[in-house]
Amino acid sequence: MTRTQEQIRGDLEAEREQLATAVENLRTSIQTDVKKKMPLLAAGAASVGFVLAGGIGATMRYFARRGREH
Repeated sequence: MTRTQEQIRGDLEAEREQLATAVENLRTSIQTDVKKKMPLLAAGAASVGFVLAGGIGATMRYFARRGREH
């Protein structure tokens, strides 16, 4: 079966359109998922920042000092 150049070009153009549609659908899906999970991501980022900044140790020292004072 031999195809002409025009048939091949037509097939390529159809594939390009399908690929563009698939990429747009994927992009929309990812954006929607991130928006749904934003509060969870923000809470996780705040927790990680607290730990990396030494928050746990500082909090424990605060309560230890406070317990000895009373």
